[in-house]
Amino acid sequence: MTVPVLMLCVFGITTGEFVIAGILPDIAGDLAVSIPAAGLLVTAYAVGMIVGGPVLTALTAGRPRKPLIMALLGVVIAGNLASALAPTYPVLFAARIVTALVTSTFFANAIVIAASSAPPGRQASTVSKVVFGMNLSMILGAPIGTYVGGAFGWRSTFAAIVVCCALGLLLVARLVPDVRDAAPATSALAELRVLGGRDVRLAILVTAVGNAGLLMVFTYFAPLLTEVSGFPAGAVAALLLVYGVGAAAGNVIGGRLSDRAPMRAQLGLLAVLAAALVLTWAVGANATAVAIMVFVLGAAGFSVIPGMQARVLATAAAAPTLAMAVNASAYQVAAALAAWLGGRVIDGGLGLRSLYLAGAAVTVAGIALSGYVWLRERGRDEGRGAASAAVS
Repeated sequence: MTVPVLMLCVFGITTGEFVIAGILPDIAGDLAVSIPAAGLLVTAYAVGMIVGGPVLTALTAGRPRKPLIMALLGVVIAGNLASALAPTYPVLFAARIVTALVTSTFFANAIVIAASSAPPGRQASTVSKVVFGMNLSMILGAPIGTYVGGAFGWRSTFAAIVVCCALGLLLVARLVPDVRDAAPATSALAELRVLGGRDVRLAILVTAVGNAGLLMVFTYFAPLLTEVSGFPAGAVAALLLVYGVGAAAGNVIGGRLSDRAPMRAQLGLLAVLAAALVLTWAVGANATAVAIMVFVLGAAGFSVIPGMQARVLATAAAAPTLAMAVNASAYQVAAALAAWLGGRVIDGGLGLRSLYLAGAAVTVAGIALSGYVWLRERGRDEGRGAASAAVS
């Protein structure tokens, strides 16, 4: 039951991250702030994850994982409760930052616990099941949270998240084993040294570059769908649901493929993503074709994530939790940079539709980087084999 419980916790936490977009106008109206000001709540959450993940994970290095994730869930519950009760915008802003500070650390520990419970050779598919909680938050959590907020007020959305995370906390206490690391507990400084390893840095860089192309497109999905493909604004929510269903399917398929041949799967799946982006550009004005491609983009984009997560774990065995937290921060940085780069593409006069090609180009860069990593490892393995043969 460990993986389903952790998946529920990830669902509750990430719903709190994604649902803001759906209740943003209600928050702005109730707290008497502008839409752009309310939008800064999203930025605050991202910054909290970027900064808090590596720092908090390093500071909690060596702590028993089960008590740690229970404490982190307690902070999440308190942060969402404070959000539900926030009397003013500054209080809500602070509550979102506090919640975000522990999100990456919880996610990193959850993945390490899940991977440690997996049979040999099944780490990637097990990680994909935990990540599936994030997919569900996109497919179900954000739409349901938006509906609850519309029907009962935006504060009720955060109250529902509190209930979900409190249930997760109770289940963790009862059903999740107290996982002990095989390696001895390390200090924060020792964990930080692991990040100096080139393999670890390359694995994290692949995550950032490999995902940035799709993140660029996803940031501007709404205008791409309405202004380029001609969908009515009311159809965007349904298309995002289609994207989320594709993401869930791709997550499961990608995890299984990565278990069998990690680097081959990563290269192949990134190539599929790049091709899908180009094809979406080609059919961009055809609404029916784009609706199909939205599913394909979600599936291709999320198919690469389990293998990338498992790879970071494999290259940072001495400090897997910190590496996973930094990896999550790298993903957030990639999202921020992708949004900026996409804006520059649009402002440069190339038009919205060109974002698909720009995203494909960035994904090709991810393929090139992955190919370099693979060739580097093959060369190192062949060198070791030759050295062993010479000794024998």
